[in-house]
Amino acid sequence: MSTFRRISDVSCQWPSRPIGLIELIGGSYISIKPEVTYKKLISGFLQRNFAVHSWGYIPNFDHQLQANYAWKQFRESRKILEKRVGLKPKSIKVGHSLGCKLHLLAPDGGRNCDGLVAISFNNFKANKSIPFLRKMSQKIDFQTEFSPSPSETLNLIREHYEQINNLLIKFKNDNLDQNELLLKSLKERPSDKSKILLLDGNHLTPVSMGIREKILKSNLQSSIKYKTIDLIVDQVTQWKI
Repeated sequence: MSTFRRISDVSCQWPSRPIGLIELIGGSYISIKPEVTYKKLISGFLQRNFAVHSWGYIPNFDHQLQANYAWKQFRESRKILEKRVGLKPKSIKVGHSLGCKLHLLAPDGGRNCDGLVAISFNNFKANKSIPFLRKMSQKIDFQTEFSPSPSETLNLIREHYEQINNLLIKFKNDNLDQNELLLKSLKERPSDKSKILLLDGNHLTPVSMGIREKILKSNLQSSIKYKTIDLIVDQVTQWKI
């Protein structure tokens, strides 16, 4: 049984005596209510006695600003949890898709956590991430890009991101994944311990299916998806940092 509490935009779910803390940022447009869209993943962490803080947001073009907001709100939520349990629990950041980028852009450079798990890292340009934007820009001749841009993001990771413990999870059927590019940038830093793990699945494997989840309980595809989510949870909670 876990306690649910909302602190600013962070959904906090706490076991009675957590042994660790997961700070989760999900993907673009599916993280308005992460406690719903990542329910299965979060449940797995809770069952293994990890507290989970998941940040809810609507994406915009200023990813650095959103990364700063997320980091500040996670910090406040962590302080409240520490007062509640009387100790500082081990903290692992988990990002999915755009959520990986927001964790990587945190103003502390990854110093205030024990490691980052980047699931399906995505760092495409705006006109590829938002299809209608490409059509609009062609029609009315304007250019819009995320801040920082994809190339600027990788430069910032190489120059300012300090966390050396990073587990990158890539799915076999995911054409949106850019973890190979991320790994290359991470490995250009001194003392890096980052590694990549390849699993069955696609870009939306970590995401819960809501109502369809109940309808398709006995479906083979659904069963495989759940097994992969359980494997992700095991990899994260048993990760030797």
